[in-house]
Amino acid sequence: MAHCGSSAKVQAPRPDSIMPSPGSVDQSMKPVLFEIFGEIWTVQSRLGQGVSASVYRVSSGRAATAAVKEFQADTQGGDYGYHKERSVLEDIQGHKNIVTLYGVFTNHSCMGVTTRCLLLELLDVSVSELLVRGSSGTQGGRPQQGHSMWLVQHCARDILEALGFLHREGYVHADLKPRNILWSADDECFKLIDFGLSFKEGNQDVKYIQTDGYRAPEAELQNSLAQAGVEMDGDSGCSSAVDLWSLGIILLEMFSGIKLKDTVRSQEWKDNCAAIVDHIFASNSVVCPAIPVYHLRDLIKSMLLNDPKQRCTAETALLSPFFSIPFAPHIEDLVLLPSPVLRLLNLIDDSHLHNDEEYEDILEDMKEECQKYGSVVSLLIPKENPGKGQVFVEYANASDSKEAQRLLTGRTFDGKFVVATFYPLSAYKRGYLYQTVQ
Repeated sequence: MAHCGSSAKVQAPRPDSIMPSPGSVDQSMKPVLFEIFGEIWTVQSRLGQGVSASVYRVSSGRAATAAVKEFQADTQGGDYGYHKERSVLEDIQGHKNIVTLYGVFTNHSCMGVTTRCLLLELLDVSVSELLVRGSSGTQGGRPQQGHSMWLVQHCARDILEALGFLHREGYVHADLKPRNILWSADDECFKLIDFGLSFKEGNQDVKYIQTDGYRAPEAELQNSLAQAGVEMDGDSGCSSAVDLWSLGIILLEMFSGIKLKDTVRSQEWKDNCAAIVDHIFASNSVVCPAIPVYHLRDLIKSMLLNDPKQRCTAETALLSPFFSIPFAPHIEDLVLLPSPVLRLLNLIDDSHLHNDEEYEDILEDMKEECQKYGSVVSLLIPKENPGKGQVFVEYANASDSKEAQRLLTGRTFDGKFVVATFYPLSAYKRGYLYQTVQ
């Protein structure tokens, strides 16, 4: 991987139209490859593009994959955004729920433009994408509006762990939103990204923080004062409590399946947001007497108190009774969240499991078929419940299992349509086979 201060070259496609003027950057032009310490990394796709930076998925000749965040020079021609994010990331490395920084480098394009880059761990689906892709389904025969309690709990715990660490280190993230929480397929957890607005508590050097819809009331006030030109001293800045407010909104959106941007702008919300939270929980169709969802409701309400001093901290939030309840994943969760393990349904009849010779043949056939899509580490077909007749395939990495899932889903074997979902690697390794909620 790259190391701090390395130099790199980036090659861009030759445009058919007029070349941009020297010093300007054509945002529509995607680099083809980066050369970092003599190793070629090919750009596979652009993952995202903002005002100050673009993020690319890259792969090396060793089949390794990573993400490159390329910063454009700011309006003053400086690299403030790059230096800010680099310094924060270098200071907080080592936590499992925070994106890993592999290294930093400078690239020099063939057009003479120099940009600063971060080489980062490649993560998978964002909570923003999950909100779009997972807002349908059924539970108990009724429409399911939001995500399962298992998924909400998983995300809440992971991000609270990240925030607890971040806040102990003295930092405020200051831009927590669904797009900045990503799933790690290989580590099977959610991770926090994008520290471009982060600051040391008590030394806020960023005037405008947080994104509309996830902005705490005190940050809203501070942003308004800054816009009006009112100078504020360093001690009057926002605290880590702004991150808890943002997370409260995110969890409420995940539970309800509703984007709340318009709601949190309303006067009703400003007057009594607790009553709106109560209404969302009371009216949501995911109501099952056996699952005390009020623990989640109370946790969210403790994050959404108007007075930042009264809001729960990340550490106290983790003590909520909500985290003591063992939830099982829904089948939709296992379709949405990639892992190195694939579970194939609707393939094996009971009759195949009781004839040892036939069973061994099926094992060999399935392994041979699954190896077409990637390196298979292990394969399991349980003969008894839980998991009876299901095929569990462990791949060497999540990239292989994702490709297998894409190509196997909808295929027919012996006249049956294959249903392919992912499966938690940690549960598979422990021999724990969920009876998932359908």
